[in-house]
Amino acid sequence: MGPHPAVAAIRLAVRRVLHDILNHHHSLAVHGARQAVGARPDRTAERLPSPLVLVACSGGADSMALASALAFEAPKLGIRAGGVTVDHGLQPGSDLRADEVVLRLRELGLAPVESVAVTVGRDGGPEAAARDARYAALDAVAERHGAAAVLLGHTRDDQAETVLLGLARGSGIRSLSGMAAVSGAAGRYRRPFLGLDRQTARKACMVQSLPVWDDPHNADPAYTRSRLRHEGLPALEKALGKGVVEALARTAQLSRDDADALDTWASQAEASVRDAAGLLECAKLYALPSAVRRRILRRAAIEAGAPAGSLFARHIEEVDRLITGWRGQGAINLPGKVVAQRQGGRLVIRQG
Repeated sequence: MGPHPAVAAIRLAVRRVLHDILNHHHSLAVHGARQAVGARPDRTAERLPSPLVLVACSGGADSMALASALAFEAPKLGIRAGGVTVDHGLQPGSDLRADEVVLRLRELGLAPVESVAVTVGRDGGPEAAARDARYAALDAVAERHGAAAVLLGHTRDDQAETVLLGLARGSGIRSLSGMAAVSGAAGRYRRPFLGLDRQTARKACMVQSLPVWDDPHNADPAYTRSRLRHEGLPALEKALGKGVVEALARTAQLSRDDADALDTWASQAEASVRDAAGLLECAKLYALPSAVRRRILRRAAIEAGAPAGSLFARHIEEVDRLITGWRGQGAINLPGKVVAQRQGGRLVIRQG
C-alpha cells in the first residue's frame, strides 16, 4: 500500500524539481570540466560534490509539508538536504518558535539546519519589508553554504492571491503573472507546490503527524494578503464558483508567457530604434506597439538610474506621451533624479 494521496502529491512535486536541479548541477559541472585543460568530462560525475538543497521553513503547513517531502526524496537522488527558518522578530517568543522549527527539521533528518534572526524595516509597508528581510537572509544562508537551490512552500492558493493583488495595483500584465516556479539569481529559488492547493499540504502534514504552526499574521486583518485570503477570495468563490483559485493560477502562467514574449520582443526591437549615437528615435518608437515601446522606455529609465521598484506605470505613461502625444511639453521628472525629454526628434533620458 502506497502513501496517502496528499503525501504522494507533495513528494512527486518535489521529486520533479530535484531532478531538474540535479540535471542543471551536472550540466554546469560538465561545462566547467570542458573548460579545464586536460579535464576528462566523462569522469566529472564521479568527482562532483553532492548538491545541497535548502528548504525555507516557517513551521506552517505548506513549508513543513515541503520539508518532509525534501527529506524523503533528496537522499534517493544523492542530494544533500538542509533547512533554514527566518525569525522576523515580529511577535513575542518568535525566537523560541524558530528554535522549535529547527528541531523539527533536524528530526526529519535535514542537515545543515539553522535559524536566522532579521530586523524588519518599514520600507514599502510591513508585508514588503518582512519579505525583503526574509529573502536577504535566505540569500546569505544559501551563499554561505553553497546551496544549489532554496525551496519555497508557496501553493496555488498563494499564487491566486498574488494575481489578485497584482490586479488591484493595475500595473500591467507582469503583475498578473504571479510568482515564478523558478526565480532569483541563477534560478536559486524553486516553488514546487505552485500546482498544489493549500489543503493538500495541510492534509500531508496531518497524515504524517507533523506538527504545524499557524502564524497569527496570516489571520490578522491588518495585512492586505490576510484580508484577501479570509474575505476576498471566499467572496469571489461564493459569487463565481469554486474554480476561481485554479483559474487565477492559470491566468498567472498565461500572463507570464505573454510578458516574457513581450520582453523578448522589446529587447530585440531596442537596437532598431536607436540612432548612431545611441539615442532613442521618437518616430521609430512611435511605430512600435505600445506594450513593446513602453518596455523599452522603462528599461532606458532604469539604465539611466531610476530605481525599478519606484518606477510605476504612471511614470512610463508620462514619458510615453512625449512620443505619442507630443505638444511641446517639458521634461518629465522620474524617480532617482532621472529626467526624460524630447530634443529634436530624439528622446533623451538621463540623470538630471
